Parts: sequence; structure tokens; C-alpha cells
Amino acid sequence: MFENLKNVIEQVGKDEGIDKKILIEALEDAMLTVARKHFGFARDIEAKFNERTGEIELHEFKVVIDDVFDDEIEISTKDARKIDPDVQPGDSMGFKMDASALGRIAAQMAKQVIIQKVREAKKEIVFKEYANRKHEVVTGVVRKVERGDIIVDLGKTEAIIPRREQIPNEIYKPGDRVQGIITEVHDIARGPQIVMSRADENYLVKLFEIEVPEMYEGIVSIQAAAREPGVRAKIAVASKDSDVDPVGACVGMKGSRVQSVVSNLRGEKIDIV
Repeated sequence: MFENLKNVIEQVGKDEGIDKKILIEALEDAMLTVARKHFGFARDIEAKFNERTGEIELHEFKVVIDDVFDDEIEISTKDARKIDPDVQPGDSMGFKMDASALGRIAAQMAKQVIIQKVREAKKEIVFKEYANRKHEVVTGVVRKVERGDIIVDLGKTEAIIPRREQIPNEIYKPGDRVQGIITEVHDIARGPQIVMSRADENYLVKLFEIEVPEMYEGIVSIQAAAREPGVRAKIAVASKDSDVDPVGACVGMKGSRVQSVVSNLRGEKIDIV
């Protein structure tokens, strides 16, 4: 039913960064789904991946009982003892099933379930990654502009910069590189929705933290920040070291540091106090 299954699990796990356990569980779920549809939902069936053979094996379980009422879920004590002389009424006996009986259509159904499970696993991986990157500055490529919102390709997934989170009068077209700060990460049905902002005050703060080594070292810190995106901004800074001028550290030699931030904000005037 599944050719080179062990190799497929290894390869997909490696290429997509998905835990093998997730893939194996997906395969077992898929096999169980098609088996129940084929053999009947009343039967007690279990699907288990055999690491040694690299196959998904099906086992059916029946309760040992003296007088059988339903032979799909029960087996007589007499018949059960032909297999295992020590079996007792009330015990559960397992029997290996012929998985090849499921046929091509069942195999295709299983593959579709596997694909869906892999997609879900990938979505979860991406969601967790970006949920941990909130308030981080990221750069991507504009994929399209839709009703004023900018859709950004971040590589593994897409992000959106809503119109309200853009700097006024900025114009982007597909293929342009754009930078912003991640402000929200939502787990929705079609995958993670990542919201970026270029207008958020924290974007201004992060740009200074990138440009000013003294901030990275914890000597200089921003106490407060305010912005009128695209027009002007103001930050209040402080220093833990009396020998380090916080304003001078943010301005940089000949204004190089603050000018780098201004350039990222398309000319926004910045006051540092």
C-alpha cells in the first residue's frame, strides 16, 4: 500500500523539519480511517507502524465470549482456544488483518489524509516559530498589495502590513523589499497570520537597538517613545554609565546612527532627549 514508507518518513521529516512521530501518527490515523470505512466502523481495529518492517500493520480485536452475539467484535471461547489454549472468557484477542484488501482507492484516501496532516504539522511549526518572534524586526519581499494592505513573503510564510500599520505616503510594489516589526501572530484555519507594522512605536525602538551597540550592551535604554508615523518621533533615553552620553550614543558620529534609523522610516524627524 505504501512503498518505501520508512524512507518516506525519514526524508519528509528531514526536508520539512517535522518530527517523525507526527508523521507516523498521521499515517496510522490515515490507515485506520480507510480500514474502518472498508471493514466497518463496528469492528475494533488498530493501526500501528512497524519500525522493523517499515509497514503500517492492521490488527483487529475481538472479545472472547461463550455465546457469540456479534461475530464482528466477538469470538467464541471454543474458537479462541484453537489459537490460544490459555485464553479465558472476557479476554481480548488480536488478529493481524490483510491491509492489501483495502485497495487502490483506500490508498489514495490515506495519502490525502497524510498530506493534510503534514500541512497541519508545518503550519504548527511556522506558528510556534513566529509566535516566539513577536516584537522582532523582520524583512521580506512584497508579494502583492491588496486593498491597501501589503502582503509580504517572509520565506516560510506570508505576513500582512495593514494600511493602518504603514507609514503614510509610502508606496510599495511587488518585488520590493520591506521591513517591519511583528506585532501579532494569529493561528487561523488557513495557517498562521502574521501582522507586521512600520508605524508601531516599538519598531522605532527596535531600530535604535539595532543601530546602537550601547543599547545591546544594556548601558543605554529608551525610557519612552512616541511617533507620528512619517512625520516626527521623539524618544527619551537614559544611561547607566555616567561616562556614556545616551543622546550622543543614539545620534552617533556625525549623526550616522540616527540617520540610519531616519532612512528606514523614510525621513521621519526624530528628537532624542
